[in-house]
Amino acid sequence: QVQLQESGPGLVKPSQTLSLTCTVSGGSITTSYYYWSWIRQPPGKGLEWMGSIAYDGSTYYSPSLKSHTSISRDNAKNTLYLQMNSLKAEETAVYYCVKGLESWGLGAIGSWGQGTQVTVSS
Repeated sequence: QVQLQESGPGLVKPSQTLSLTCTVSGGSITTSYYYWSWIRQPPGKGLEWMGSIAYDGSTYYSPSLKSHTSISRDNAKNTLYLQMNSLKAEETAVYYCVKGLESWGLGAIGSWGQGTQVTVSS
């Protein structure tokens, strides 16, 4: 059973850069044909798919976030990364990394991390 664990700073100032890490255990992030996504949920709102990185390293992004979001990985460490620039207060949310079978969206998700709270505030 794969396990995902997010980590990162709980508080980020507006306009600064957010860097989150997702450590994966119990399965390789390069195993075909899985996709590893980042999803967030602002307080009182629904889930938002942000982007994903595939087993082969291909990346996919939500059009609304692509300009200031980057997803990468370290195969040797079996770890995923999310970086977001120029953060805004409305991007305060719980951020999740997940494992699924689709490159895009919220469908076919098999495993979730516990999530990490990120607050954007001065």
